[in-house]
Amino acid sequence: MSGVRPLVNATVLVVSITVYQIICNCGYSQEMPTDEIDFSHEVVPVLRRHCAECHTGDQAKGGFSMNDQGLLLRSSSVKVGASGESELIARLTDSDADVRMPPGERPALSAQEIEVLSRWIDQGVPWEAGFRFDGKYYIPSLSLKAAARRDAVPDGRNPIDVIIERDAPAIKDLNKQDLTDSEFYRRASLDLVGLLPDVNHLHDFVSDQGGDKRKVLVDSLLSNSNAYAEHWLSFFNDLFRNDYAGTGFITGGRRQISNWLYQSLISNKPYDVMARELIAPANDDTRGFIDGIRWRGEVSAGQTVEMQFAQSVAQAFLGINLKCASCHDSFIDQWTLDDAYGLAAIYSERPLKLYRCDQEINRVAEPAWLFPALGKIEQGLNREERLKQLAQLVTAPENASFSRSIVNRLWYRMMGRGIVHPLDAMQSEPWSEELLDYLAGYLIDHEYNLQALLRLIANSDAYQSRSVQIQKDVSRGYSFEGPVTRRLTAEQFLDAVWQITESGPVQFDAPIVLGDSDQVDENLHQWSGEWIWGASASNGGIPPAGETLAIRRVIEVPSGLVAAAALVTCDNSYKLFVNGEQVAAGDNWSEPNGISIHSYMKEGKNELVVIATNAGNGPNAAGLFFEAHFDFTDGLRERIVSDASWSVYKNAPTISDGRLGDFLGSWEPATIVDALSVWDQAVKQHGRLAIQRALMQRDVWFRSSLMKNDPLMKALGRPMREQIVSMRPESLTTLEAMNLSNGDAFANILSAGARKLLRRYAGENDKMVVYLYEFAYSRKPSSPELKVAVSYLGETTGEERIADLLWSIFMSPEFLLVR
Repeated sequence: MSGVRPLVNATVLVVSITVYQIICNCGYSQEMPTDEIDFSHEVVPVLRRHCAECHTGDQAKGGFSMNDQGLLLRSSSVKVGASGESELIARLTDSDADVRMPPGERPALSAQEIEVLSRWIDQGVPWEAGFRFDGKYYIPSLSLKAAARRDAVPDGRNPIDVIIERDAPAIKDLNKQDLTDSEFYRRASLDLVGLLPDVNHLHDFVSDQGGDKRKVLVDSLLSNSNAYAEHWLSFFNDLFRNDYAGTGFITGGRRQISNWLYQSLISNKPYDVMARELIAPANDDTRGFIDGIRWRGEVSAGQTVEMQFAQSVAQAFLGINLKCASCHDSFIDQWTLDDAYGLAAIYSERPLKLYRCDQEINRVAEPAWLFPALGKIEQGLNREERLKQLAQLVTAPENASFSRSIVNRLWYRMMGRGIVHPLDAMQSEPWSEELLDYLAGYLIDHEYNLQALLRLIANSDAYQSRSVQIQKDVSRGYSFEGPVTRRLTAEQFLDAVWQITESGPVQFDAPIVLGDSDQVDENLHQWSGEWIWGASASNGGIPPAGETLAIRRVIEVPSGLVAAAALVTCDNSYKLFVNGEQVAAGDNWSEPNGISIHSYMKEGKNELVVIATNAGNGPNAAGLFFEAHFDFTDGLRERIVSDASWSVYKNAPTISDGRLGDFLGSWEPATIVDALSVWDQAVKQHGRLAIQRALMQRDVWFRSSLMKNDPLMKALGRPMREQIVSMRPESLTTLEAMNLSNGDAFANILSAGARKLLRRYAGENDKMVVYLYEFAYSRKPSSPELKVAVSYLGETTGEERIADLLWSIFMSPEFLLVR
């Protein structure tokens, strides 16, 4: 099937939802092809120059004040998204001097300034959180205000619900509209582990009559340490600007923290410990966070590694954006150039000169942090001691900014909107101070256990209430009405698609060991496999270039198999088939592949076939290495290795749609070849980690959080992570629509899934449709939905029609949204 979605007939249109309908129905806006307005540097200077004297501070001439966004919008002087219909633009451009603003002899705005304000209105009147023209900023207290009330909660009530009911009494009515059990399972599973519920588990959960089954489910999801870690890995990679490839890695100007981060999540390491290990690293495992990216060539003063350190620590752990203050005193909040440089000087190993707008100002920064009232950095310490002192100050329970920031981020991930919003504007007023401080205190009381906080949120009536659409009328402020409907992230979307199609990647990129590192089997490096080839390598022969062989082993697998993985490498390339189906391929013998083959195995007879090819321009050494480990319920591990018991077929069979054709000739015994030292070295260097990863994976595919970013994930919104990303864009983009409608990568996933579904449900279209609906939506199809889908598939169902049905399901709001 080509990458372009075929034109479906009128029947399937009943169940398919176009991208345009998604945009219209889900509360999201389509990305406009225009430059994003910079409120601080473009809009504020124009308003200060021409409007502030009469309409900010204590002045509100004509009853019009623009001290904050709410006052401006309530004045009806602007029509959000329509500058041409806004009174403000009309008055600024009126040719009548008695009507035009500014009045009297004051100069009119230039065409360029009018264009700035028009673009600002057209883009929705964006406003920097917490900014006021009158300078009356909200300053959060350094300590938790609600600490004394943490125990004043009625027995049996979730404190979140008690606090919200005080702030928003209407929530009592909303909570009567609880989610169904299946809806709750889908939401909780996607939020806590990033996966769709297994259909069989969903059936068991819905039929369970236990009154506490939702609490049991939440505990079960959080106890799935692998799924939990792989899901939240994306969140923390965004927050700590960590990735597996990209800017800086090739030149050595950037380091990963990937394995440390994964192990921290899988062990549920306390968050304050994580922060201290990042701010004051004891070894190279965590240095990547504070060292940032050493950009090639000259960079601005605000992008040196010292300033990156200041920005990263403030943003990641305190929810404070210092990017403006890294260049000049901020226009929008209280942070100054001295604040940013003082934090940067803690990291600097040299006297750090101050620059304002890239111009040196002949001063040297003194090491200092943002809240000296909570403690100061001692002068005269070396860098390592300064970093340790900073780590203690940042994570001290007395520093409310630290605990508030992370609970606000987790609330956002679970509820769709922060208590303080946006997340990196923690100097803005929260919609509920009491709730924010209660949650921060709860986290401290539970020793910074992130899972404990997630459990508290997930078990609340507030979380289990019906979701609501995004509130578009920002002039009336925010009030909690329920979790906000939100899109699947790029990783959630791909993982869900891969779950249903069983077509995810069989290798992953993250340099980590899956599972708890304490459980790594150190005996895995004791390899017993031999290097083998065909008869052309016997008696010291050198195989010819281009020779392709099928190399086979038939094995019996008893019951009780719980994991199976193979380490495979071949000089020069291979394709691995298990029971006739292609599982993996590789063409780099120096990096052996660890491959999970568990889901391809069956009790009884199994056939392992490797199609091995020798490359080159003339005769050269060739060899295949194979070693598979099989783990059973009784704790035993058995191995199947490449040796003389394997058979060789001289002519490669045909391969169609990823499956082997028939073998029409006889098989010969394999030849053991003298291994090149570089071959053995490659197995010893990479083999243990590769097969351990594969053994820890019980499914056929790996999660997208473990993969390098690719064009499809970028189109779906996964960031490059060159900067900290707290909130991914919510708008749908043209690039995303193109990739999902016409992209080869997505089309290939649909085709692979269609092939597997066709084999599994041949002649049983009704069962296929029920399976897809239950997996994708956590519900059965209605009678009309089932009838339409089965009718479209037809009696002679083909892969293309199944792929169309998959596409229709994956493009529907019910699939794309967490609600």
